[in-house]
Amino acid sequence: MPYADLSDVRLHYQLDGDEHLPVLVLSNSLGTNFGMWDPQVPAFTQHFRVLRYDTRGHGQSSVPQGPYTIGQLGGDVIGLLDHLGIGKASFCGLSMGGITGMWLGVNQPQRLDKLVLCNTAAYIGPPENWTNRAAAVERDGVASIAAAVVDKWLTPAYAAQQPALVASLKAMLGASPAAGYAANCLAVRDADLRGEIHRIDLPTLVIAGSGDLPTPPRDGVFLAQTIPGAHYVELDAAHISNLEQVEPFSRVVLDFLAR
Repeated sequence: MPYADLSDVRLHYQLDGDEHLPVLVLSNSLGTNFGMWDPQVPAFTQHFRVLRYDTRGHGQSSVPQGPYTIGQLGGDVIGLLDHLGIGKASFCGLSMGGITGMWLGVNQPQRLDKLVLCNTAAYIGPPENWTNRAAAVERDGVASIAAAVVDKWLTPAYAAQQPALVASLKAMLGASPAAGYAANCLAVRDADLRGEIHRIDLPTLVIAGSGDLPTPPRDGVFLAQTIPGAHYVELDAAHISNLEQVEPFSRVVLDFLAR
């Protein structure tokens, strides 16, 4: 597997698809690795060269000392693009990956073609929730919260039908490095882009899940109403909509990017 050695982090990444196609970056949610995008790769690589990466502190990427900031996470994306010689790309991020996308849209718009923000919010509070979660993980490990967190990732009916998926998500989350997970919790805690996202001047798609508890539809509506010209789509899903509604999610994203 390839790695990119940046200034203060080693990022694990994967490129799939024809090298002559435009690039689409996929950014994962808190507590997952880039394998969360596996179901989208066959459809997306028909039209894009797909760049996935493990956010710092996740998966096989390194775990620099925290806390982290969303600015660091966005800077990692720019560093990875520079490492690979990619001038511009479209960007699709879910949850924490979506917050990274907002930061990029505000601060590095010249590096993006289009922006897709999924199951995310410009601010996810209250801050003490993140402080407490980081402390619990540092004390007891990520596996200690895996069941409670994954319960919010899929709607109850879908989770009951997909026990293997639930088990794999709990395993993925539980395997996250505690220090990296906690450091990213604090990045999300301190991220408040509500007063900045109106500056995003890029074609933007906002995807929400009707059953999403961590970032409910009202958060997606706020994004779509505040980012000029943004398009809003709501799927019948909870927080990890790309896994619960694989084909509709892929179709909505590709339809938007093809416009």
